Amino acid sequence: MDIFKEMEKHGFEQIIFNYDKTTGLKAIIAIHDTTLGPALGGCRMWPYETEDEALFDAMRLAKGMTYKCAIADTDFGGGKTVIIGDPKKDKSEGLFRALGRFVQMLKGRYFTGTDLGTTGMDFVYASRESDYMVGLPEEYGGSGNSAEPTAYGVYMGMKAACKAIYNDDSLIGRKIAIQGIGKVGSILVDFLVNEGVKDITVTDISEENVTKLLQKYPFIKAVSAEDIYEVDCDIFSPCARGGIINDETIKKLKCKIIAGAANNQLLEEKHGDMLHEMGILYAPDYVINAGGLIQVADELEGKNKEKRKERVMKKTEAIYNILLKIFTISREENTPTYKVADRLAEDRINTIGKMKTNYIPK
Repeated sequence: MDIFKEMEKHGFEQIIFNYDKTTGLKAIIAIHDTTLGPALGGCRMWPYETEDEALFDAMRLAKGMTYKCAIADTDFGGGKTVIIGDPKKDKSEGLFRALGRFVQMLKGRYFTGTDLGTTGMDFVYASRESDYMVGLPEEYGGSGNSAEPTAYGVYMGMKAACKAIYNDDSLIGRKIAIQGIGKVGSILVDFLVNEGVKDITVTDISEENVTKLLQKYPFIKAVSAEDIYEVDCDIFSPCARGGIINDETIKKLKCKIIAGAANNQLLEEKHGDMLHEMGILYAPDYVINAGGLIQVADELEGKNKEKRKERVMKKTEAIYNILLKIFTISREENTPTYKVADRLAEDRINTIGKMKTNYIPK
């Protein structure tokens, strides 16, 4: 990969490669855009096959965070960390403390916390070396697990999509297929069942996750990871890894709506164009999954802790209206939804950026 060419193409400010010789930590921190404020984005740990694959993931995720922070009405920019390693075998206290030291070197340009393959306790270790860790467990002074607001935002996004397609935002009677029932997907199922949804099909690479969910809700159906794309459903909900809407999978889809928690669901922008042409309504991922970000941003703003959950869930509920606006513009202009979302995010970044050009004496 020609790194500087890619940075120029996508508007990146910094990419930092970090190696700790004591613990073997290999981590990439990507800071995309800090126009609105310091970069904010989680830390993912994954056994990437190549360094290019890790870098590609970090850059896509960081850019997505810039747009997510903008569209979710926060004053933060986008960043992301990826650690190259197997989260089941390679974690240690030292590894995350080493990461904390590298983040500390950025002196507040970047805040990070949990993502795929990492947990709140990992960042309890990291926080011993850094002042810029977020989303720690509540007993350690953080805002806790952000999976609930993330799932709630996806749930509200599903309702908005149904309103746009069926002119009725009730999910009762809808057939929903969920790819990934981990931290977010399992809570999403709770929201759906509580509303009265009965026709739910799931898949997960973890048999334990599937078994646990079926014990809780015996009426739910489970299929293999390969078969989830071909489930005849109203809503397909990707809640695992990104890049799953691609040349191979898109032709298998039998849904009217795509609304899920995964980041970077479109492998390439052309796949968003293809969905639009196929008449499948796509809820842009960084819009619908912004609930977790909203919680972490609230934590950093230092507001009253006692009212945090109420405040966060109320702001997350607004994802419904944001998506309805995107869907309406998309329909009126015959423009793919991802392009509409990008435009709205870029407009806010540009407006705030230009507003800050005047000098204010200290």
